Amino acid sequence: MKVLALDTSNQPMSVALLDDQQVVAQKTTTTQLNHSVQLMPTVVQLMADVDWQPAMLDRIVVAQGPGSYTGLRIAVTTAKTLAATLNIELVGVSSLRVLAAGATESTGIISPLFDARNTQLYAGAYRFENGELVTVLPDQHTNLEAWTKALAQLKEPVTLVGETTRFHDDLVAALKDQVSFVEGDLNLPNAGILGQIGLKMAPITDIDGFVPNYLRLSPAEAQWAAAHPGETHTNYVEEV
Repeated sequence: MKVLALDTSNQPMSVALLDDQQVVAQKTTTTQLNHSVQLMPTVVQLMADVDWQPAMLDRIVVAQGPGSYTGLRIAVTTAKTLAATLNIELVGVSSLRVLAAGATESTGIISPLFDARNTQLYAGAYRFENGELVTVLPDQHTNLEAWTKALAQLKEPVTLVGETTRFHDDLVAALKDQVSFVEGDLNLPNAGILGQIGLKMAPITDIDGFVPNYLRLSPAEAQWAAAHPGETHTNYVEEV
């Protein structure tokens, strides 16, 4: 199965092509580029590098969130358009799960983090069991104090991965010897790993209804909620 994997959920952008579980081409950038401008040219270049044509693709795998509102929309919209146009499968994967999956040397809890500004975080907790990544605590939008308390209550070593720099000192103060950090590229999204995870998942059945998993209200949703107190609108993101 030939797979195109896309991750623009945060500042880095990662794109990969896989032939079954083998990554045949990959590019990850960390500069502050406009993903809406750079994503498709990167896809086209990687396809040319391995002499693939769009019609050869069998599946699109996309990082579904959480992450940047704009970044998520770019990759998800691109993935939906390609899947619908080419009439191929689409799979969405947690952006946090992808980070956790790269920390293969961890023997305890793996907690991927994204900075959601101020003291807010997107976070999850995972571990490897018999070589498979399993969820310990679900992905969530939370704050630093609440998340460190949740991790401390697990009473296990915790490996932190992702956007941890701004919170480093507070994390160490709260978790002390319980915590360690991965280094270097393991803190970046990896579309190769994303594609490998997505190959093991069932494709979605409703491409049109597929939306980013923001884990909190987008600014537009927050404005709508403020203008409609007491009302609920569970399909707001899909309609927008």
